[in-house]
Amino acid sequence: MPLDPLLLDVLACPAPDRAPLRYDEEAQTLTCTSCGRVYEVRDGLPILLLDEVK
Repeated sequence: MPLDPLLLDVLACPAPDRAPLRYDEEAQTLTCTSCGRVYEVRDGLPILLLDEVK
């Protein structure tokens, strides 16, 4: 399930730098463009919790 492009425009890494995220639709992940943390997207919902970073 693809994420809404408008949502992708406003999402940011929850780490202190608040960098933009890059979406990988095939892997269903969001990757921080600054720190490289990878966040899962489950059932179309981004899981932006630092405790659950891959």
